Amino acid sequence: MYFNEKILVGKTAEGKDLCILPQMANRHGLITGASGSGKTITLKVMAESFSDAGVPVFMADVKGDLAGTSQPGEMSENIEKRVKKLGLEGFDCKQFPVRFWDLYGQNGHPIRATIESVGPDVLSMMLGLSEAQEGNLDIVFEVAKDEGLQLINLADLRSTLQYVAENKDKYITKYGNITTQSVGVIQRSLLALEKQGADHFFGEPALDIKDFFATESDGRGVINILHAVELFQSPDLYASFLLWLLNTLFASSPEVGDLDKPKMIFFFDEAHLLFNGMPAYRLKRIVQVVKLIRSRGIGLYFVSQAPTDVPDEILAQMGNRVQHALRAYTPSEQKVVKAAASAFRVNKAFDTETAISELGTGEALISFQDEKGAPEIVERATILPPQSYMGAINDMVRMKVINNSPLCGKYDEAIDNESAHEKITKHNEEKAAAAAAEEQRKIEEKEAAAKAKEEARIEKEHQKQLALEEKQKLALQREQEKLAAKKAAEEEKQKAKLGKKIEKYGDRFIGNIAGKAGTKLADKMFKNIFK
Repeated sequence: MYFNEKILVGKTAEGKDLCILPQMANRHGLITGASGSGKTITLKVMAESFSDAGVPVFMADVKGDLAGTSQPGEMSENIEKRVKKLGLEGFDCKQFPVRFWDLYGQNGHPIRATIESVGPDVLSMMLGLSEAQEGNLDIVFEVAKDEGLQLINLADLRSTLQYVAENKDKYITKYGNITTQSVGVIQRSLLALEKQGADHFFGEPALDIKDFFATESDGRGVINILHAVELFQSPDLYASFLLWLLNTLFASSPEVGDLDKPKMIFFFDEAHLLFNGMPAYRLKRIVQVVKLIRSRGIGLYFVSQAPTDVPDEILAQMGNRVQHALRAYTPSEQKVVKAAASAFRVNKAFDTETAISELGTGEALISFQDEKGAPEIVERATILPPQSYMGAINDMVRMKVINNSPLCGKYDEAIDNESAHEKITKHNEEKAAAAAAEEQRKIEEKEAAAKAKEEARIEKEHQKQLALEEKQKLALQREQEKLAAKKAAEEEKQKAKLGKKIEKYGDRFIGNIAGKAGTKLADKMFKNIFK
């Protein structure tokens, strides 16, 4: 309840109010306890109170029962008994202004972010990359920035990774070494992330973080509830997403110093998932955000089973603490209880360590900061009951809340503008077309050369044939000339021989020849007459 301008969370058996002072609420807080000890009730009561104080709230609903905050509670017998026991004046069952969000866009307004806005740090956490692989991812982001390749969705990142790997020799001197092995690991990790549904998260229109800082017309802060039932099945993605959201809140919020009340309260449920196996270099960045975000008017409240789930550097920043029951059956569990007890200022009325193991459901040890910022002495208290409905809601009720939201329609339809994937695809197509044209040119040149060669061969054969024919003609001509010469020589020889006979035999020979010639001539003439 928001009572006397304070966030009333619980009461001691003696009736002492245990309240978070709004001006100290941005000093961060911690809610811890075993499963079933009442952490969710405490978170819900605090969220309702901050809303009534005019402070917007963000919290993740990993079980689905926080959605009931949008509906008025029911004055059951148990709640009525607790109200009377605690002497809560003015307690009434009511609903609170709620906006549902969902990374997958099914049970709330879609939440999207561009690959660029998420950045290589958070993306490396999502992908579970080593420091060396993260270094390669940094280079890809730098290349994309320098070459105007806008990284919006997973397709953009995959295309850019391949593009940089294929052209690594071009970038190595400017950006550093790029290994195909690291790029391959990143590509496989992206595929695994996509199977978890992260492709719904990366894209446009991107979330305007200012929509989380909304208040209603009656002055109450809007409670932003992330439906995380499905998201929680992918713990790495869940933790990485909340870390991105935290970084975005930090980056987009200006310095405001100390305020009368926070600009927003951010509950990080199942916080142990964020820190499991986190390398030191990454933890250092988160510690810096936790330290500095307070001056931007944002209070962080981590919710987990044990204080040891949160690194000491973070715990040191937690000024407001609620410790529910912890079991202490084993030596390791006893260590956790002892560590939790040592974090509180001692109350001489009871033993803190013993009390942690004895707390019942709905009870807690509480220590908030006073007006001077010092932690108060720990008190054993009963947590207030929530004023809104505690439990899941049906789809019809949920859709009614979503459809009545002023953000209805703002983020519903995804937009796919031209970005790195399209540009690289176009570049590759142009490159492929140019390569195909060059290949075709080479083929045509080769064919032309082959044709010219064949024509030259044919021409050569033709010329060879012509030369052969000319040679044969000349040879024939010579042969004919030779025969003619031979014939002429023979005739000359005959003439000479005849001349010699004439000279030798004289007229007798001529008479005989003439007689024979005359007879032959007479026979020829007779035959021609009677022919």
